[in-house]
Amino acid sequence: MDQPKLERLLRLMKLLTANTTYNIDQLAERLQMSRRTVYRYIDTFRDAGFVIKKSGDCIRLDKESPHFRDISQLVHFTEEEAVILKSAIENIDDTNLLKQNLKRKLYSVYDNKTLADTVVRGKNAPNIRRLIEAIEERRQATLRGYQSAHGGEVRDRRVEPFAFTTNYVQVWCYDLESHSNKLFKTSRIGSVELSDTGWEHETGHDEGFIDAFRMHGGTRRRIRLELGMLAYNLLCEEYPLAERDLKPLSRGRWTLDTEVAGMAGVGRFVVGLLDDIRIVDSPELTEYIREYLAANASHI
Repeated sequence: MDQPKLERLLRLMKLLTANTTYNIDQLAERLQMSRRTVYRYIDTFRDAGFVIKKSGDCIRLDKESPHFRDISQLVHFTEEEAVILKSAIENIDDTNLLKQNLKRKLYSVYDNKTLADTVVRGKNAPNIRRLIEAIEERRQATLRGYQSAHGGEVRDRRVEPFAFTTNYVQVWCYDLESHSNKLFKTSRIGSVELSDTGWEHETGHDEGFIDAFRMHGGTRRRIRLELGMLAYNLLCEEYPLAERDLKPLSRGRWTLDTEVAGMAGVGRFVVGLLDDIRIVDSPELTEYIREYLAANASHI
């Protein structure tokens, strides 16, 4: 089997065993392949002995499949191993881009409970463990004393947690009050109370779109930037996911052509490097920066 096909199969396997379920169209979009190819790869898993389960139009690999446990053992770290690996990675110089790449790869294969005990520290760890339990058991939960960023409001939120972002910084939940998917920062949760009620809106669970600048939203807007050496290096160090959308333009210059959920994240990055970044055919970003500079002129 050629390497690209193997990589696509492994990416599909990760999606089919994730906490979130996907239908064929969603899998095809995330993997940037045709529906026909997705079906063909699923048949490959079935021929290899995996059990394919369907819930509505969503598909997943049954974790009780004959080979599933053997494969999971290959990528599972014990708690002691996780602590040693995390400690070694944290000792790498923060300016080294490999540090973020290593952490991202390591966290992608961590066992959830091990990750909560070794990566998340302090008062936040018990909340993460309860959220993990809610996700694994498909139960509703109440986020007690959640501190909203909008207006500083503190109140309880009844949700269906279903997925985490990198390093457990935020949790994707279906908010039962607004009937929509939202991201909640785990550091703003006072406590987590599990409910005996199971998920009632699983088909509506959707992780949504998070851009390279860690902003999320329901719409996507394309931006194009031309970056100098300084901007390029800082972008790669601060926002590693942006690397996939970078292309060399000429010696010492790069083009960033990507989609963003809003202008705030990329706008803050550009404002700090205006002398090393040129905005290319992105009028909405240009207008955002113009308004930002006007509003903050007294602070400059």
